[in-house]
Amino acid sequence: MDTQVLGISVDSSDCLNAWAESLGGITYPLLSDFFPHGRVAQLYGVLRPEGYSERAIFVIDKQGVIRYVDVHEIDDQPDNEVLFGELYKLEPELAEKDRQFLQRQQEAEAAIEPEPPAAEVVMYCTPWCPACRRARAYLNEKKIPFVEIDISRDRTAAAQVRQWANGNETTPTFVINGKVIVNFRIEEIEAALSQK
Repeated sequence: MDTQVLGISVDSSDCLNAWAESLGGITYPLLSDFFPHGRVAQLYGVLRPEGYSERAIFVIDKQGVIRYVDVHEIDDQPDNEVLFGELYKLEPELAEKDRQFLQRQQEAEAAIEPEPPAAEVVMYCTPWCPACRRARAYLNEKKIPFVEIDISRDRTAAAQVRQWANGNETTPTFVINGKVIVNFRIEEIEAALSQK
């Protein structure tokens, strides 16, 4: 598709470079909305009073018209199929070809039965998820051994999380002693840990 992905944040360029490096690199440009602080986020209506932006996606056509807006929780991953659907509206001639490709990909994902790791606690996460960082710190503080799976790199695991989380790539998602827990819910995690 004739589409350009851009990431923008109210953080400084140094901070964005460090973040990208921590993820092993980013395949699209990252833009800093640092000075004047949050001006672009403000113009798009997503700057919070606290000085940081909402997590949002905008699809803008070649004439500069905003065609789609999605503002969502920072821990939630947007549904790629919805985004592709919006892009197809801008390039309908590619829609059928890409839809067939995506359907084949989804059928292949559905046919895969992922082998769960042999661990009492498995955390499905992404490198940039704040709740994942809190969950990691919690598990380490409690000295609870766990296996971590990065769903941004393991798309089979991402498909599994979507099945558990009503179509969303919600992180962290846990499997603890066979029980699935979507999101960092300490009471549910402690209850699952106590059942052995």
